[in-house]
Amino acid sequence: MAACSFFSALFIHICLLLGSAFADDPFVNYEFVVSYITASPLGVPQQVIAVNGKFPGPTINVTTNNNVVVNVRNKLDEGLLIHWSGVQQRRSSWQDGVLGTNCPIPPRWNWTYQFQVKDQIGSFFYFPSLNFQRASGGLGSFIINNRPIIPIPFDTPYGDITIVIGDWYTQNHTALRRMLNGGKDLGMPDGVLINGKGPYRYNDTLVPEGIDYETITVEPGRTYRLRVSNVGISTSLNFRIQNHNLLLAETEGSYTVQQNYTSLDIHVGQSYSFLVTMDQNASSDYYIVASARFVNETTWHRVTGVGILHYTNSKGKASGPLPDPPQDQFDRTYSMNQARSIRWNVTASGARPNPQGSFRYGSINVTEVYVLRNVPPVTIDGKQRTTLSGISFVNPSTPIRLADHYKLKGVYKLDFPTRPLAGPPRMETSVINGTYRGFMEVIFQNNDTKVQTYHLSGYAFFVVGMDYGEWTENSRGTYNKWDGIARTTAQVYPGAWTAILISMDNVGVWNLRTDNLDSWYLGQETYVRVVNPEPNNKTEFPMPDNALFCGALGRLQKPQDISFATSMKISRQKWLFGLMMMMMSGLFSMFN
Repeated sequence: MAACSFFSALFIHICLLLGSAFADDPFVNYEFVVSYITASPLGVPQQVIAVNGKFPGPTINVTTNNNVVVNVRNKLDEGLLIHWSGVQQRRSSWQDGVLGTNCPIPPRWNWTYQFQVKDQIGSFFYFPSLNFQRASGGLGSFIINNRPIIPIPFDTPYGDITIVIGDWYTQNHTALRRMLNGGKDLGMPDGVLINGKGPYRYNDTLVPEGIDYETITVEPGRTYRLRVSNVGISTSLNFRIQNHNLLLAETEGSYTVQQNYTSLDIHVGQSYSFLVTMDQNASSDYYIVASARFVNETTWHRVTGVGILHYTNSKGKASGPLPDPPQDQFDRTYSMNQARSIRWNVTASGARPNPQGSFRYGSINVTEVYVLRNVPPVTIDGKQRTTLSGISFVNPSTPIRLADHYKLKGVYKLDFPTRPLAGPPRMETSVINGTYRGFMEVIFQNNDTKVQTYHLSGYAFFVVGMDYGEWTENSRGTYNKWDGIARTTAQVYPGAWTAILISMDNVGVWNLRTDNLDSWYLGQETYVRVVNPEPNNKTEFPMPDNALFCGALGRLQKPQDISFATSMKISRQKWLFGLMMMMMSGLFSMFN
């Protein structure tokens, strides 16, 4: 009888434990098989990278604080990492999917990412971060929805539509990579894709027959949320929908002051949410356009993506000329003023039930300042390279975060300069030493001839200023210290600067790079290392049990580790359930 009482008490205790586990934030599981397929988005058969046989890949759709588990099987013929651009990976740079934190997933192996989208909402995307692979695809949208208890600052849209746009070449990433390695420029793209498809045949001369194009079907009178990301290589694109206003509502995790645009420039790596009301008379379908910016329109007219917005009661096909882009080929003032108009909605709730503006970034004292300057490609040791402040970054064979964990010396230098180097450029693994809980000011100075977009993993930063010319100390007088937008990317116009502020509260090793893929590939990046010096602190999760090893630590990698890697996607709830079953089985054996 005593044994039965003991058994009952233990059973109740385990059930309570399981109940508390299931009350935690839920797990969302995805399986990704990354492979080559043949597709013809511009009418020319070519090798592209697909996820689960799809190009682009499936959308990841989760809710704030969900635990996201993605098991990635690499069926390519080279190493692979998936980067979750804009997902902050709070306390866990181990999951960021870039070379500074992760060893590549070898061909025919699989590896499981597991991370929490902690205190985030918004529109983002994922992509393969190695070997120029993004130029062949392997990407998709990443949506983080509000929890039901957190109100959104607009009426719930009738539908939610994801759109990925980007410049495209009919050569695959390995051919483009060879061009860059050989010191050649990629030249003009062959086109622009919308959701992986080529242009609608709006012009018989410019667009050949037989190209599959994107059609988005909508109900008249309804309002939809359109999430648009520029996932391309290096081309800024102007996005517009014929006869429809784009009401900007969110960008990269921050709700914006809502204002209408007839078109918006979306630079490489950037994501926006628009509210679009289907308020036209549907006499015909309407053009969706993504066209190259700051180029010779006569030369680049074929580098235009065109899709179709189709009302369910439409009376005919779209026809006639495309809606005009901004007429400012040689004057980027219009685009910069448009960028300055994008402001933070300080009264809206973000991922938590407090207003976005409750963090008064403009009143915090700056603790460290970095001026990062890029210039046109240079030659270093006979190779074409790109630089940040005179340094062309060399990725070490052992990831920086892994080297720190095992206290390896000589893998990198913690000496990235606060101002551009005065001497000749050099190739180094030089990293920024970020101060935990510091407040960093970064000024990007673009002395190249094309727009650069910069991204920082692990953070949303405040875009507080941009202007033409050289940044000086006096430029701070123009900063927006109240409602500058918080986001994960920022464009820097040629011959101009952009200033950002970062609250350094996320421990880890974080990639700071240009999102222009060709410049990134050639070395225009670094990392920001943020360490909590307090002993026994809990500000970073431990190294995952399924971590891969390479470089100086390659000897630690065992083949059987890969089978264990796939088992890591089992959630804590399932583990506890299994534990309960084992314990109950053992108890039944004891008492029978």
